[in-house]
Amino acid sequence: MADDGLDGRSIDRGRRGLLRGRPAAGPAPIHPPWSRPDYFTALCTRCGACAAACPEAILRPGDGGYPEVDFTRGECSFCGACADACAEPIFDRTAPPWALRASVSPSCLAVQRVVCRSCQDACPEGAIRFQPAAGGAAHARIDEAACTGCGACVAACPSGAVTLTHQTAPHKTGSPSHAVR
Repeated sequence: MADDGLDGRSIDRGRRGLLRGRPAAGPAPIHPPWSRPDYFTALCTRCGACAAACPEAILRPGDGGYPEVDFTRGECSFCGACADACAEPIFDRTAPPWALRASVSPSCLAVQRVVCRSCQDACPEGAIRFQPAAGGAAHARIDEAACTGCGACVAACPSGAVTLTHQTAPHKTGSPSHAVR
């Protein structure tokens, strides 16, 4: 089972998808907050304890049975229940939860001149603002320093225009201000 990550190598999603008849499309999966990507697939036993402990029910089994975050189900409250439930040394709660930031695609309803500010209304950090643009259509602007990557905006977007992407380095240390402590 060299491709399951248990031997220390990462999973080649393209190869796995090709062998299953469905080429991998899209970004890499998002694993639970505070999980260490360099050790995740090597140490995760795929027991499901983190998903069972998640009060937001946003963790689900992904490719190979590894837990993945599904932001269409809701946002991460950064409560830490997933990390507390895990018996393996996968989580580092002294570091930022993850380096995710929101981005808005051109399929945003506001770009199409439809009044919608669902993502702004859902954002607990106030990281999304709408800036008026020429022609009367307001465009969403993300304050990357304020964005925690909680995913509240993803579930709220009726057109699926908001996504979270991995950034090279987290902006903040510790937990977001809306985290359950």
